[in-house]
Amino acid sequence: MTSLAATAGATVVQTVIQSRQAADPATLIGSGKVQEIRGVVEGFEIDTVIFDHDLTPTQQRNLEKALAVKVLDRTQLILDIFASRARTREGQLQVELAQMNYLLPRLAGRGVQMSRLGGGIGTRGPGETQLETDRRKIYRRIRKIEEELEAVKAGRAIQRRQREEVPLSTLALVGYTNAGKSTLFNRLTGAGVVADARLFATLDPTVRKLQLPSRRQVLLSDTVGFIRNLPTPLVKAFRATLEEVRQAAVLLHVIDISSPLAAEHTEQVLEVLREIESDTSPRILVLNKADLLPGGLVQTETAAARLLGERAEAAKARAAAISARTGDGIPRLLELIDEVLAGEKTSPCRFRIPAGDGAAINLVHERAQVREVVYKEEYCLLTADAPESLRRRLSEFVVE
Repeated sequence: MTSLAATAGATVVQTVIQSRQAADPATLIGSGKVQEIRGVVEGFEIDTVIFDHDLTPTQQRNLEKALAVKVLDRTQLILDIFASRARTREGQLQVELAQMNYLLPRLAGRGVQMSRLGGGIGTRGPGETQLETDRRKIYRRIRKIEEELEAVKAGRAIQRRQREEVPLSTLALVGYTNAGKSTLFNRLTGAGVVADARLFATLDPTVRKLQLPSRRQVLLSDTVGFIRNLPTPLVKAFRATLEEVRQAAVLLHVIDISSPLAAEHTEQVLEVLREIESDTSPRILVLNKADLLPGGLVQTETAAARLLGERAEAAKARAAAISARTGDGIPRLLELIDEVLAGEKTSPCRFRIPAGDGAAINLVHERAQVREVVYKEEYCLLTADAPESLRRRLSEFVVE
């Protein structure tokens, strides 16, 4: 949480920790803790209090009234960081949509201009009118953003189909924020993606071509970093972006192996992958920042297996220890990618594809072992042994 606050531009003056069996409905933390925090606020002249927890609108209002300073919760803080990081139009729209959905239930009770004068016919005053006006504005803006995002999604789908016309497998970099994904992306592709120690330095996906030792060419996609308790509105807003992860033939799960929280971060990433239904994709554990640990890369890889324990087994992935900063271990990683792509499991599958969709039909012939082809008037029925990545890519044509 301290890193999140620092990323947002705040200076952490004091940290207060509380453990209780149940949250207080009014303030989350209870009246006694509120008084303790008020003392800290007054003693250090603090102007903002940040909670590493989601607050209900009522809790946030009560806390701001009791502490007499601005109060932010975890979701609001992450939304602020995302807003400052988004560079493309798509990223800005996704962040704004999440902000609008977050703001909507928090309109009531904000300031005198929105105060309710009473209930029932004839008792509505200008405050209630203003509240309803604001709600209508937000609802209209949400609909407008969703329409624009659908257009962006359609455009991304067209780009994806154009890439699919050239039968290249797609790899996606995933991992906890600040694990070194963008540094690795730049190392592998020579791209100029921003890579620094800030959280969520990359929000907008970037795709570049990569050549493997076998001379096979693939597409590599850099994606947004995950984090513990990633707010649900953000997961939903960035679903179009995360389609790059769902369509990938192999996921490169980048882990900061030098972090004492490596095992916990790994589990958090797997949880997000489950949310977006990508937890069954083939994965390679990329144990990054191995140069910060004593011993060679082989020892680091062995130590990582012990460190990650059951989580490494649950990931169902091979592992490669590397340093994206120095380039150590990169040749071994590329060889491993080649091995995983070459050994991708296949299973019997039937595709029913419109006869006019030559790109999809050609993709099946390129990526699968076709057993039978039957042409009808309006569609082509193909029976083939297909890899899982192809089944996901052409899921709309799969016949169960």
